[in-house]
Amino acid sequence: MSQKVLLSSKEINIILHRLACQLLENHLDFKDTVLIGLQPRGIFVAQRLKKILQSEYGVKEINLGLLDITFYRDDFRRGEKPLEANTTKIDFLVEDKKVVFIDDVLYTGRSIRAALTAIQSFGRPQEIELLTLIDRRFSRHLPIQPNYRGRQVDAINDEKVKVMWEENDGEDVIYLINK
Repeated sequence: MSQKVLLSSKEINIILHRLACQLLENHLDFKDTVLIGLQPRGIFVAQRLKKILQSEYGVKEINLGLLDITFYRDDFRRGEKPLEANTTKIDFLVEDKKVVFIDDVLYTGRSIRAALTAIQSFGRPQEIELLTLIDRRFSRHLPIQPNYRGRQVDAINDEKVKVMWEENDGEDVIYLINK
């Protein structure tokens, strides 16, 4: 098994700032926009983006929610071990709002399909966009594409993208792992 660094901490930070600027261009004051971090790993991207938007670009108020899609996935009963659900925390209305789903890696598209189903429990959004830090573009099973992408990676199926976060893993780095 070998691994190579796809993105260093500095590169991740630059990409997050670019993504924050793109969000700002399209949503200005975030009055009608909510950010939804997909559990478990998308929440780190979402929290970082919220912090950048508020501290560096002066956005006063941003609604940030956390969405667990575990039991909405079409493959949740296929594994050997029992699944553990994560926390869903959406304490605002999504009805008629612009929702931005945020995840770390877009792979097959199944997580996003599950998120589209799960968000309906909280209302009917006016519009839904997708922001992903890493887009594995040749691995899609569903016709889902991000509106905002940090970096496109041409990883083949036996390769894995591993995103590490300071808050959870002790460092910010993204690896491409060859099994």
